[in-house]
Amino acid sequence: MTTKKSYPFEASLEKLEKLVETMEDGDLTLEESLTIFEEGVKLTRECQQALADAEQKVKILIEEHGAISSTDFEVNES
Repeated sequence: MTTKKSYPFEASLEKLEKLVETMEDGDLTLEESLTIFEEGVKLTRECQQALADAEQKVKILIEEHGAISSTDFEVNES
């Protein structure tokens, strides 16, 4: 059985940002770019899963009387 290598969310996000910067520099071969892109896709999926898990935990925590009450979150873009 293989074990899945997992990073904390913030570390994964930081690593993903560094991968993007490396690719934007444009100093990689095609093979290196593909390898880094593949790693970035894996990190992105891990981050998305971590966010989905966190959202589920929040929904469970705010559950009231057997029904989940949800409120839309609005971002102020000032």
